[in-house]
Amino acid sequence: MIQLLFLVLFAEGVLAFLLMVKIGPLRELVMKSLDQLKTGKGPATVMTIAGTMSVILASSVTSILKIQNKGSKLGTVTPMDQVLWRTHLLEASLIGYSLFLGFIIDRIHHYLQKLSGLRTEVGVCKQEVEKIQKEHQHVKEKEEKASKEIKLLQVEISNLTENLKKVKLESEEKDKKVLSAEAHVAALQKQSEDLLLEYDRLLEDNQNLQSEALGYRS
Repeated sequence: MIQLLFLVLFAEGVLAFLLMVKIGPLRELVMKSLDQLKTGKGPATVMTIAGTMSVILASSVTSILKIQNKGSKLGTVTPMDQVLWRTHLLEASLIGYSLFLGFIIDRIHHYLQKLSGLRTEVGVCKQEVEKIQKEHQHVKEKEEKASKEIKLLQVEISNLTENLKKVKLESEEKDKKVLSAEAHVAALQKQSEDLLLEYDRLLEDNQNLQSEALGYRS
């Protein structure tokens, strides 16, 4: 029994060491083995073994207490009782250490699983952050491109506005010239009408003079 307990304690110590210290792929192998142990009927089997060891521990502690009470009543302890006391004490110690290491191994396995899950989440978060950063950079590039296009459009609008002002001024000048030309044409038309009237008057005077001249001759 004691040899078996020593073997169990040694195996648990090795498992705890491999869980705490990463040596190549050994930690992953131990984690996978414990994962399989915790699936199916594994937990029930482990609980049964732990319960049995707890009963043996309680029995050993009870035997130790009985031997101590017996010795205190008799005032001395027989060599046989000393051997039994030491045997039960060693068994109780080994069982206690085994149960304690089993609990430590279970907690280490649990926290390593959580740590693995957290690392996976951190990896996913990093990927999302990198994706967001790329999208932000892409949006920033688009904004810079749009800003450049806006500046170019503003320059074009400014040029068009200046051209429009020039065209408007030219149009106003042409309108003024047209109005001046129309006024000049109207003045010429009036002058032409006056000349025509004067010509008609002179023509009529000429005819009158010719008629008077013919009258004097006759």
